[in-house]
Amino acid sequence: MSEDQEKENQPVEGEEGIIETEIPLDEKTENTSSEIEQASEVVETQPEETLLLPRDTLLSAGIHIGTRMKTLDMEPFIYRVRPDGLFVLDVKKTDDRIRTTAKFLSRYEPAKVAVAATRLYAHEPVRMFCKLTGATPLIGRFIPGQLSNPQYSNRIDPEVIVVSDPRADAQAVKEASAVGIPIVALCSTDNEFTGVDLVIPTNNKGRRALAVIFWLLARQVLRERGELAPDRDPPATIEDFEAKVTREEEEEG
Repeated sequence: MSEDQEKENQPVEGEEGIIETEIPLDEKTENTSSEIEQASEVVETQPEETLLLPRDTLLSAGIHIGTRMKTLDMEPFIYRVRPDGLFVLDVKKTDDRIRTTAKFLSRYEPAKVAVAATRLYAHEPVRMFCKLTGATPLIGRFIPGQLSNPQYSNRIDPEVIVVSDPRADAQAVKEASAVGIPIVALCSTDNEFTGVDLVIPTNNKGRRALAVIFWLLARQVLRERGELAPDRDPPATIEDFEAKVTREEEEEG
């Protein structure tokens, strides 16, 4: 893939992340940590070069393109830094974490899995993921109290939550952490792991990248549940997952 093609997939650079400590798994509950470790152990038996999609497909979607910032948390997932200063993620590690996350999520009742998406480009991918898997979508602005306020009439009670960006979805992360709900987060090179239990390293700002990641995660969850054969794809395509936005919406987002 050429340098020009990579630049086409370059995400909008976010604000600087805070460099803290490496916390790959939060110790909120022993059960959560144990389940994630069990899922990871199964994934580690996969052949090194086996990927859920061809490498060229993943690279053309820009899932490996990070920002010009990196945190200490994300260092283990960074493959290299480009001459233009953009940090590049290791697609094999992204692939491994999608497998681990799918095994982890498949153990929950579908409706008890909530997925938050504040960023505009994540709205459609999350909507489609929830449609295919039966998860509960939390799209757009996260209303304070949705997880933590028992008096709030629209409060939901999930058992696990997935966020498309722990910075953009900070309120969801804060409330889920407060009530002890395991948190899965899509993280780019500038994200930190505070409050997060399981990380999927990826470009979490690019339109195509988000479509590919959520499509892959949906397919893998369905396969883990036995609802989709290992050699079959879901009825919805990656294109169905990709956000369709107007120029005005893009500028606002």
